[in-house]
Amino acid sequence: MKLLLSILPSLFYAATKPDPLRSWPDGRVCPLGQFPCGNLSICLPQALHCNGVEDCDNGADEENCVDNSGWLQILGDMLASRNSRATADAELDACLLELVPERCRCRGRTVDCTARDLSTVPPASSNVTKMDLKKNKICSLLDNQFATFKSLEKLFLQNNKIRSISPKAFAGLFQLKMLFLSHNKITQLKPRLFEDLHRLEWLMLDNNRIARIAPAAFAGLTSLYFLYMLNNSLTKIPNASLCAEAPKLSWLELEGNRIRAVRRAVFQECRDFTVLVLRRNKIRWIQDGTFSKLNRLVELDLSANSLGELPPSLFQGLVGLQQLNISYNPLKQIFPGQFESLPQLRSLSLEGLEIPNIRNVTLQKLTNLSHIYFKKFQYCSYAPHVRSCKPNTDGISSFENLLANIILRVFVWVIACITCFGNLFVICMRSFIVTENSEHTMAIKSLCCADCLMGIYLFVIGAFDLKYSGEYNKHAQVWMASLQCQLVGSLAMLSSEVSVLLLTYVTLEKYFSIVFPFSHYRAGKKQTISMLVIIWLLGLSLSIVPLWCKDSFGNYYGRNGVCFPLQSDVSERPSARGYSTGIYLGLNLVAFITIVFAYTSMFYSIHITASKTAERSVYSREVAIAKRFFFIVFTDALCWIPIFLLKLLSLLQVPSPLGWSFSSCQSTVP
Repeated sequence: MKLLLSILPSLFYAATKPDPLRSWPDGRVCPLGQFPCGNLSICLPQALHCNGVEDCDNGADEENCVDNSGWLQILGDMLASRNSRATADAELDACLLELVPERCRCRGRTVDCTARDLSTVPPASSNVTKMDLKKNKICSLLDNQFATFKSLEKLFLQNNKIRSISPKAFAGLFQLKMLFLSHNKITQLKPRLFEDLHRLEWLMLDNNRIARIAPAAFAGLTSLYFLYMLNNSLTKIPNASLCAEAPKLSWLELEGNRIRAVRRAVFQECRDFTVLVLRRNKIRWIQDGTFSKLNRLVELDLSANSLGELPPSLFQGLVGLQQLNISYNPLKQIFPGQFESLPQLRSLSLEGLEIPNIRNVTLQKLTNLSHIYFKKFQYCSYAPHVRSCKPNTDGISSFENLLANIILRVFVWVIACITCFGNLFVICMRSFIVTENSEHTMAIKSLCCADCLMGIYLFVIGAFDLKYSGEYNKHAQVWMASLQCQLVGSLAMLSSEVSVLLLTYVTLEKYFSIVFPFSHYRAGKKQTISMLVIIWLLGLSLSIVPLWCKDSFGNYYGRNGVCFPLQSDVSERPSARGYSTGIYLGLNLVAFITIVFAYTSMFYSIHITASKTAERSVYSREVAIAKRFFFIVFTDALCWIPIFLLKLLSLLQVPSPLGWSFSSCQSTVP
């Protein structure tokens, strides 16, 4: 106890000592945990990013709040330019066609035949520029079906029942720029199907049943920009380069197919690629060098596949990449320099990934990174220069603060005060009041001392929360690996385990006194002192073992911001996990069951004895003490149950909303 109290001043000094302002050679570069105000030589803490208040004179802190890197930015720029052109070339309301299909509407040179129960393509004037045939019952497209529409620029055929398309179905559509075939039942793309569509820019083939793309299927698409093949049945991409047939292809969506492998040859000639989406396939293997020529690629999405490994230099050459998503893959590791070749990366998604070697993964060299997404909040501390990290809390700490919210911070200080001063008051009162049962008084005082240690622990956590206020992520790794964290963590475990063992001992002592009142067993003063010493030594041993055996336990207490060893994950060492489980789901659970059984037996015995005897003076005193102590045990039990649940949920890898408030539950003994 004296040793622990002697180190307390140094802990508080370390907690409240101001952090010196870090200097850096280039005045335009901000220290970790801060970001610049655009082109101004001013740096602000990360907590002020997108907080709704313009803290920078130029408002730069309220910019880049939404992660719009990748396709969102490209699409926004594209639509803006198209809207400006559309405004200039707005179509007239009057119909300019000589022949309009029956039941269809005409506006300018546009024919709208949406949902008219058509089973074939209707005849119309040759100067039609836009034909809308969606939501009809067209089953097939025959050769030369649209040959008379020489001026057609936009053709919408989505939501029909098209199963087959003849090889010459689109012959003669030399002016076509947009072709929508989404939500049909197309099963294959035949060779040279789009041969005459030299000006086609948008080709939408999503939500069909395409399982095979024939060689040269995209031949002739020399202006194709956007190819959308979401939710089909493709099992492989043709080995020949897609861009040999469509040299201007820039945007390729292949989400929701059944592709298993991607070879280097597929994208070798695609130098204009800006967006490549391969999400929700079954990709197990990507050949090294597959993306090496895509130096204009802005977004790459490989999420929700079956990738167990990424080649070390897979992203080499992607010098313009802004957004990368490799989330939800069964990756066994990420190589330390995996992302070093991505200087322009702004958004990195690693959700659903366990990263055991996160300490070695290079993230701080990604100076343009502004948004990062992890599975666990703890990983955020390895990217303290990033403006936005998600998840931004684990229920314990947040990006800005060691204690995630104001309620938790106030709660810690209130409970710390009540725990410390309440138990100290009880110790003083018990010291001045003479009682007949001095052994009971010694146990009560010992329990108060154990609970006081938890109050000291909470004071230290609260002090460090104040120190790191607003910039916790900058200091998280240093704090969790520090000696202070290890010591306060062991202090909390010492308090918790001594309390558990003391409550169990006193409960058993009362159990034997009441259930077996005529037995000769009564704990004397020497026996009580011996048991209390044994309990404190055992608690001290349990708390020191992880510090003593660092090679086996690793950073046992520094797995979260409050230094309490309940959270488990795959990166935790087996010995540390077994030790923690043995204490919180083994020793503590056995103690809890023992206490419940003992009190159940005691109250049953009280009920039986009360109905049989009238002489109960001595017995009544024991009963009164047992009832009073039952209240103590009951309040502590309310804290133990969340511990059992949290540890169990942690072992099962189930996120728990309970946070860590259990550690602040300590009774003030009456």
